[in-house]
Amino acid sequence: MDSLSFKTIHANASTVQKEWVIIDANNAVLGRLASQVAKILRGKHKPGFTPHVDCGDNVIVINAEKVKLTGNKLTDKVYVRHTGYPGGQRFATPKEFLSRKPEFVIQKAVKGMLPKNRLGSALLKNLKVYAGEEHPHAAQTPKEIKLNEIK
Repeated sequence: MDSLSFKTIHANASTVQKEWVIIDANNAVLGRLASQVAKILRGKHKPGFTPHVDCGDNVIVINAEKVKLTGNKLTDKVYVRHTGYPGGQRFATPKEFLSRKPEFVIQKAVKGMLPKNRLGSALLKNLKVYAGEEHPHAAQTPKEIKLNEIK
């Protein structure tokens, strides 16, 4: 058997096959949804996964306002930000964000599960989150994925 015939193939930006997928967040638990979305964005579900290349798919998440948080996280979890001024630390709960800007909660959860470098920033641009059912990406003919079908 010739061992040279088993060469490892590394994907690059020109050889990657990117698709569009749509995920419905209706009654989905936030952490489980975010981990599956991060896996698809990263490309870990594909056999040709290459760690240093954006080989994942473009993901559309709809019904962001209907996502669930388990336990008391809806009121006890706190998002912290700073305005940049002295005494400018601001706190907000997921309950406030779900009523005002529900896309933020999913984007923040997915961002925390991606690499903290330039690749992670590029991968996050492949995520589109919408509060309702409608989205402007019908021309890309996204394939619908159920969360329990993802391996």
